[in-house]
Amino acid sequence: MYQIQVSGTVRDESGSPLPGVTVVLKGTTVGTSTNADGAYNLTIPDEQSNGTLVFSFIGYATQEVPINNQTVINVNMATDAQALEEVVVTGYGTQKKSDVTGSVGVVSSEELLQAPVNNALQGLQGRVAGVNVKLNSGSPTSSPRVVIRGVGTINASSGPLYVVDGVVMEDIQFLNPNDIQSIEVLKDASSTAIYGARGANGVILVTTRRGGAVEGVTVGYDGWVSVGKIREKMDLLNAQEWLQVVETGMANTPKYRPDIQPVFTTDDPRLFDANGNPLYDTDWQEEATRTALSHNHQLSFQSKSEKASFGTFLNYARMEGIMLNSWLERVNGKIAFDATPKKWFSIGTNLMVNYTTENEAEEGGGHQMPRRTMIEMPPIFPVQFPDGTWSNSSMVSDAYNLEGMANPVHVLETQDRLRERTQLFGNVYLTFHLLPGLDLRTQFGFDRHDRNFQEYYPTDLINISSPLGRAYVQDQKVNYWQEETYLSYNKDIGKHSINSVLGLSWQERTFEANWVEARGFSDDFFRFNRLQAASQPGAPQSDYDQWSMNSYFLRGSYAYDQKYLLTLTGRVDGSSRFGEDNKYGYFPSIGLGWVVSNEPFLQNVDMLNQLKLRSSFGLTGNTEIGTYNSLATVSSGTVLIGGERAPESYLSRLPNPELQWEKTKQFDIGFDSRMFNNRVQLEFDYYYRLTTDLLLSRPVPHSTGYTSVFDNIGSVSNRGIEMLLTTSNIQTNDFNWETTLNLNYNKNEIEELGENDEDIEPGPYWVSGSQTILRVGESLSSFWGYERLGIWGADEAEAAAEVGAVPGEAKRSAERQILGKGLPDWTGSFINNFNYKNFDLVVDLQFVYGVDILQQFYHSTEDRSGIANGLRTILTEGWTPTNQNTMVQEIRNQAYAGQNSEVDSRWVANGSYLRGNLISLGYNFDNTFLPDLNLKALRVYASVQNAFVIHSDEFQGYDPEATSWGGNQWGQNIFFFQYPKPRTYTLGLSVKF
Repeated sequence: MYQIQVSGTVRDESGSPLPGVTVVLKGTTVGTSTNADGAYNLTIPDEQSNGTLVFSFIGYATQEVPINNQTVINVNMATDAQALEEVVVTGYGTQKKSDVTGSVGVVSSEELLQAPVNNALQGLQGRVAGVNVKLNSGSPTSSPRVVIRGVGTINASSGPLYVVDGVVMEDIQFLNPNDIQSIEVLKDASSTAIYGARGANGVILVTTRRGGAVEGVTVGYDGWVSVGKIREKMDLLNAQEWLQVVETGMANTPKYRPDIQPVFTTDDPRLFDANGNPLYDTDWQEEATRTALSHNHQLSFQSKSEKASFGTFLNYARMEGIMLNSWLERVNGKIAFDATPKKWFSIGTNLMVNYTTENEAEEGGGHQMPRRTMIEMPPIFPVQFPDGTWSNSSMVSDAYNLEGMANPVHVLETQDRLRERTQLFGNVYLTFHLLPGLDLRTQFGFDRHDRNFQEYYPTDLINISSPLGRAYVQDQKVNYWQEETYLSYNKDIGKHSINSVLGLSWQERTFEANWVEARGFSDDFFRFNRLQAASQPGAPQSDYDQWSMNSYFLRGSYAYDQKYLLTLTGRVDGSSRFGEDNKYGYFPSIGLGWVVSNEPFLQNVDMLNQLKLRSSFGLTGNTEIGTYNSLATVSSGTVLIGGERAPESYLSRLPNPELQWEKTKQFDIGFDSRMFNNRVQLEFDYYYRLTTDLLLSRPVPHSTGYTSVFDNIGSVSNRGIEMLLTTSNIQTNDFNWETTLNLNYNKNEIEELGENDEDIEPGPYWVSGSQTILRVGESLSSFWGYERLGIWGADEAEAAAEVGAVPGEAKRSAERQILGKGLPDWTGSFINNFNYKNFDLVVDLQFVYGVDILQQFYHSTEDRSGIANGLRTILTEGWTPTNQNTMVQEIRNQAYAGQNSEVDSRWVANGSYLRGNLISLGYNFDNTFLPDLNLKALRVYASVQNAFVIHSDEFQGYDPEATSWGGNQWGQNIFFFQYPKPRTYTLGLSVKF
């Protein structure tokens, strides 16, 4: 077949080359893009020599140029004012960004996927002002915690509402991030009030990829492979040091227990040589972790014709955690179809199937689980003895009286914590184009989850499941559906611009679960596959939960002369969750804007391209509480009577027909500006959020037969500023440098707690009781414990005796007090993007300032010793008669001499840090040889994530951003050991055909 070569250069209005311009032969899939010099080269079949080339680029008017047998076609592209008018998703439609009066953050798919992520929320970290994404674990199965403009609730959820393609989604952490086109974050009342009773914590709108943008078929592949390794280890005692601590602790025992005089020996031949030296010095952190290999593969097929578009997306990913046998596997498929068969009618559908399996590492609470025993297992034990027997801490004949624990490798390699999830998600819509600008849309969406949890703990895991073994199986089904119908009117009439929505919605969610537990297995052969083999089967249990909502909503936005903006929003929500007398709530908002830069007095200010002032005030709600909290409930079960099980029932809760939503009033004022030929862009906001009618358990007279009732009492405020500054520092033909600084400040304060403003201790409960306190005038998540004043000295024996202590023990305050807080003052990011010809470099730094960490692991790794391994500070900083100026207690053997362990200020560390979040280097191949390979685009890249973390020396854990109380509202930055975050190296490839 005869072919001709067409080449040329594409420039902008000033004559500068335009790289990245798409050049397509109209009506075909033949196409290319311009290189860094604005040049292109395209091979045209002879029969198309009189065809048309289409030149398109974001922000410029698309041009169509007839070929007419030309071999050189140069083009100058003109700026398209309409194309530069960015459109954002705002809930039930879109708006021009210049007309938006609310605070809305936008993140593109390119930004989300700059780092290879397996979670839809990971790429959001540091990208939007006012949005704090906490990656609390290094496990591939963990879920980030997202907080928008501070925490404003106590018993309800603090997480935002997630809406994917117009449908509310739960378990968004399993959504394939490669399917995402963009994310919009609605932060203030003007933008979130359209979601009414579910919008108090902000709304995250996710738009997924659909069919092709240009006519023809495009096939794409994106893939990466990564290697993860533990970034740093905790500083622990080695075998010889640990034995020294045991010996010293035994020698000090008579000081604490005069009647006990233990004798230290090293006689066990399995662990010591003839001279009493340890045979093993096991680094359990090294043995329980691994170099993790993960990979991700995405195929996309997108097409577009005159009246329809179609997209198919397939994904396979396997993520390994750095702890042994920890993994997540995902298979995902998605199809999207949109068509306009008639001018007055459009139809579309979106269907997603997501299947994940995982082996989950236990991360909650205490327990003898690997994240703890990889720190506390004494190093004198091997992983396995020469005969293949797994070691555990009881396998020593010397009288050490160690805490019982299976070694972490044994647990990780032999227990199962399997989770299997299948999600079916999607929607179908019909749109009737009634009049120019007036559409009627009705859509039905659904989100179904089938979950199966299977656990087995073998018969030889001491202090976990020995000697009986334990099996557990649970099945869950979640069905959610919503139907929404609404009118939208979008019209420009002279100087008047109108964007409005009026609609109604129905939603319902049901939850079903069945589970059973069994103990008493003779061996580990059947595991969870034959529960009837257990000698102690548990009673089967089940649960059912259902709620529904009915809503009516409207939004009207008006702009006059592109200068004066007004947005009115309202929603009425009725929920089955709340009391009979308060089923419906009303959530209005108003937003005002002024595009000052369009005023005549600023038209000649060359440095200013845009300046928009905006402000909003409104009311939103929070429905996320237990389903039946407003009702008198009956609990049921069984009880033993005469040696036989008999059914029992009893009233377990008082009704409260007045129970209603938590309400959040929010005021926002800010501005958006662009200066110096759009090279400097600044967004700034000040906000004040006041949440009232907090849902709490209020005490009632015991004569009622109950201790409390769920009621609306209390209020919490959040005040803050947000700043997002983007600067184009250098712009040349070959080199560009862009910087983004995201800076957020938030002050959280409890304003009221019921009639008497009494303190509340909400948990999590552990050593010393509640680890946090709710107190008027203080921040939520305030740590609660004693102040460590020092260590009692040798000359303070009498004073120490008055409080039951001796020299060498911790000296603490008489009363508990607030020791710090787990909510930060400042969060942000500093992201630099460099482009040199075809190379691109990203340097992403994340920072947190003004926050504390409660290191609960100090309980067992420093404040007690001898029965497990611990921090090296026990030996290097512990109190002795010659080292009394210290904050670390004297070495003592807990098994013989007891312990002195309370939550105190020694456990609290400065939690501020600077993280090298991402360093990525990529290369985009130009058109030199892509046409010969029939490729439209080809990019390769390499990156390192979590490259470094700079933190306070006070912090002794793996990572300063963590929790081991993930299900607890107040568990942030409180942890009793953690799953370490890896440093990850990645190689990736992106190609389009």
